[in-house]
Amino acid sequence: MKRFFIVFAYNGKNYVGWQVQPNGISVQQKMQEALSTLLRKPIAIVGAGRTDAGVHAKKMVAHFDWEGDFFDGEDLIVKLNGFLPKDIAVKDIYQVKPDIHARFSAISRTYKYYVTTQKDPFLYELKHRVFFVPDISLMNKLCEILKEYEDFTSFRKLHSNVKTNNCRIKEAFWEKTANDYVFTITANRFLRNMVRAIVGTLLEAGRGRLGEEDFRHIIEAKNRSLAGTSAPANALFLDDIVYPPDIRMEGK
Repeated sequence: MKRFFIVFAYNGKNYVGWQVQPNGISVQQKMQEALSTLLRKPIAIVGAGRTDAGVHAKKMVAHFDWEGDFFDGEDLIVKLNGFLPKDIAVKDIYQVKPDIHARFSAISRTYKYYVTTQKDPFLYELKHRVFFVPDISLMNKLCEILKEYEDFTSFRKLHSNVKTNNCRIKEAFWEKTANDYVFTITANRFLRNMVRAIVGTLLEAGRGRLGEEDFRHIIEAKNRSLAGTSAPANALFLDDIVYPPDIRMEGK
């Protein structure tokens, strides 16, 4: 049995999220259908994580196992991209060591969130428009506070079934470009809805509604109702997933 990584991107607008669900079409469902059709055998793929409905991915990674004859990866990429809908694009397929797991072997994940103060008819589906000028200096001070903590219960989706709410945030910061504000956050793992809840809370601070001590209180209270409203999903992108450097099979 050989294990392969498949690297791809998608626009999440038309999907209920990454994971297969009974209430709509997911990205995982479309990927599995395409692979199963082309390889002529039922293929199950395991993603590096899950994205919620409407969230996009510039880089998602999943693995699948294959015991048939070796296939031409470049040829399969071309065929998959021809078979998949226009909002999903495969970038790479390569063989990895059999014990490498798309989710559990990942070292870190990076998300980016795009905020704008400008009305733009061409990009409104991919950015969150706000009607105030955010205090980026204060928001970046609060980002430094985030890195002091590990328990992010206050930013977790209620009733999520996880064993721990602990995450190690490696970096978090805002950058300003013209009329846009881009939030970048990297951690070893994320809770459901965590990034959008953090962004919503930071934007509350950015418009002058809470300060540094308020932010610390929200984190330490471990109470989702104290944090801000989750920012809309349409402006959130899974930007990168990092793995150890030695996961590939030699020559593959």
